[in-house]
Parts: sequence; C-alpha cells; structure tokens
Amino acid sequence: MKIKRAGSQPSSKGPAEWFTGTVRIDPLFQADTPARAAGASVTFEPGARTAWHSHPLGQTLIITAGSGRAQREGSPIEEIHPGDVVWFPPDEKHWHGAAPTTALTHIAIQETLHGTVVEWMEKVSDEQYEGE
Repeated sequence: MKIKRAGSQPSSKGPAEWFTGTVRIDPLFQADTPARAAGASVTFEPGARTAWHSHPLGQTLIITAGSGRAQREGSPIEEIHPGDVVWFPPDEKHWHGAAPTTALTHIAIQETLHGTVVEWMEKVSDEQYEGE
C-alpha cells in the first residue's frame, strides 16, 4: 500500500503550448507497472482551456467544482458541472476547460500506451471556444 499525502506533490502550471489561460495541475497518482493509469486534479481559471488533443486509451474527467465546457471534434460544445463524468474514447480529438466567467476543476484520468498518454494538437481558437 502507498499513501500519497495531500500537499506532498508539487503543483505545476499548465504549459502555454498545451493550454490557453491560467491552469494549475496537481498530480494525484501515477500507477506502478504493470498498471498504466494516472490521475491529476486540474484547475482552469475562467476562460482557460486545453489545446485540442487525444489520448491513445481514452480519458475520463470527473468534474469536482465550478463550470466548464468540453467538445469533441465535429460536435457541439457541452456544458459540464460538478458531479458530471465525461468520457472521451481512445484517439478522439477533443478539448475541455472553464466557462468564460467561472473556474473549473476536474480530475483527469488516463492511461499510458507505449509511453504515450496524450497527443497534443493545435490550440482552440477564441471563435471555437465561443462556439462560432
């Protein structure tokens, strides 16, 4: 058994090449081999969001606070709220982040496949974020 004590892992800023706006990433867990799941709590300030991206084995988001948006390529933007659980299937191009005037926190869980957890793509434009 391992216990990772609250506050024992440092927070980090979401890198500007992968995020628009202010984002904080708090690691939660990284499974030991042969398991491959990892999880983090991610907080987006109002208007902040990921770039378009996909995950080789999919991604689950558990919305814990605030209000936000998520979109998969070719579909409308969906509003997301505390208690919602969002699943993106493997290799589905998508983005997620805060609402324009409200912060969002979610737990993100994804798995590693051949050393890869995520494939980052282009940034979400302001027009895309606004649903235009």
